[in-house]
This record gives sequence, structure tokens and C-alpha cells, in this order.
Amino acid sequence: MTGLTAILPCYNEGEQVDVAYRSVTGSLGAIDGLELLFIDDGSRDDTLARIRALAEKDSRVRYVSFARNFGLVAAVTAGFRYASRPWAVQLDADLQFPAEETWKLLDTAAEGYDVVFGVRQDRQDSWVRRVGAAGTHSVARKVLGIEVPQGASSFRVVRTAVGRTIVNLPTANSHFVAKAPQIGARYTTVPVAHRPRTAGTSKFRFGRLAGDAFELLLGFSWRPLNFLYGMSAVVVFLALLLGVLGLFGVVSASTLVACGLFVSALGVASTALVGRYLHRRMLDARTRRIYYVREANFPVADEDMLDGGTASVPPPARRLPLEVAS
Repeated sequence: MTGLTAILPCYNEGEQVDVAYRSVTGSLGAIDGLELLFIDDGSRDDTLARIRALAEKDSRVRYVSFARNFGLVAAVTAGFRYASRPWAVQLDADLQFPAEETWKLLDTAAEGYDVVFGVRQDRQDSWVRRVGAAGTHSVARKVLGIEVPQGASSFRVVRTAVGRTIVNLPTANSHFVAKAPQIGARYTTVPVAHRPRTAGTSKFRFGRLAGDAFELLLGFSWRPLNFLYGMSAVVVFLALLLGVLGLFGVVSASTLVACGLFVSALGVASTALVGRYLHRRMLDARTRRIYYVREANFPVADEDMLDGGTASVPPPARRLPLEVAS
């Protein structure tokens, strides 16, 4: 089998569905076996209706609609699980990554790579998002020793079998860019164009940026916890030393109070850090699936369906009372 699956996660992107369809088919339509896989992440606008309309007109369009909004990670997971072509490209419906840039990634993938990440040139995002993402990647690589492609984005061409391996890893961690090196996938990066959003509104939130940073920094390295162990040992030793010096009047009471406040602050910070690691492990151990499907225009696994794949039947209707014979 040959071809390419264009994975298009959508959340309240009704204004962009048709635009994205035209862009992808116009730029990649010459590929034999092109497939457009829309993942409707529980949208509340007319996103699903527009996708249905496209699917009725074009057999290349397939879609999965979630029972509610489960998030981008769930949408990407479903995309790679149900992509039916040997290669896949992950695109955003807002088209900030132009579909025609896919050819750069495909040409590079032909050199023997499993994953090719696009790196934004002249990134069209807020300074908070740009600085935050660059800083997080730099700290991950240079301080925590996490192998992550600097500047790698969600725009990527992936050998579908490898992408499926990555999203099926038994962890709830969301960082595809860190998981690819972790499993030994051959990867590289390619500079790509980045454009401002032309319609709809951005789904970016500062809390999500902070959460993604914690996921990367604490989800792939034990160094913060190991540093905490070492710091705690040093602080305990110094606290005991100051306590002894205080008994003999070598240090003042105010110094001891200040040191006590420092130790208390360190204890609170340590508890928060350990709690974050425990939270990470609890998410990995949860049994609930990360998404449930309400509707699709092709067969999906029963365990992914909201109703377990059971056929829908109408509820019992009220029966009129029988007439009493006179």
C-alpha cells in the first residue's frame, strides 16, 4: 500500500474545515492514496456537520468524532491509530503550517528517516509562547539531558507504524517530540514556513503551556528529584550544624529563625515536586481510555466507542391503555 494520511485535529474549527480541505487536496492531491483523516475533538460548533458534508462528496475524507473534548493528545493518538496509509502528516486545521510545506518533510523523510519535524521560521505566535517553548526545550536538553529536537513542532511527517508505536506507549505523557528519540526512531528537523491564523480563534492558553513544560521536564528525567535528594541532605546537615551553634550562642536567634523559614520553604517546594511526580505516575496507571468515540464514518475498535460498539436502538415508547370492552 502507498499513500499519505493527513491527520487534521479539529476543535471548534467550523470556519476552517473547508479551507483546510481545499488546501490539503490542492497541495497534496497528486499523491496516490491520499487520505484526509479529520479528528473532531468534541466541537460545539458546526465542525462535525462540515466534515460530514465533505465525507459525503469525497471518499478520501474519513473522520472520527469524540464524545466530548478530550484534548489534542487524544486527537493525535486517534489519528495515528486509525491512519490507514504507510505515511502520515500531522497538520493543524488553522493552516499556520501551510499544507504545501509537507513536501519538504516528505523529501527529507525519503532519505531514510522515520520522523521529520517542522521547525517554524519567523514564528507567528505571541512572544510568551515563543520564549516559553524555546526555553523549555533548551532546559530539557542542556540541563536535564532529555533528547528533544530543538524547536520541533506538531507539524511532522511520520512513518505511520512508528507513529502508532509512539502514541501506544504505556504512558499518558503528551510529548511526541521526546518520545520519538526515546524509542530510537530516526528523526530530523526541517525549517518550514509559519503563517498567522486566518480564521477562528487560537486554542492556546498559558496554563496549557505551563502544563506542557512540566510534562516534558518532569516526565522524561529524574534529575530534578535527584537534585532534591542532594539538596535535602545538605540542608539537613547545615540545619543540625546551626542548631548546635545556636545552643552555644555562636549564631543569633534571628539567624536561626531565617534559616528555619528557608528550610520550611524548601520542604514545601519538595513536597510539591514529589507530588508532581506522583501525579505523573498516577496518570500513567489510570485505566480509563484517553478518548471515546461517538461517531465515525468507518469501523473503529469497539473499546474506543462510547457505547462499546453496541447497536443503538430507540427507547421504549409509551403504550396506550387497552380499551375496556363495554
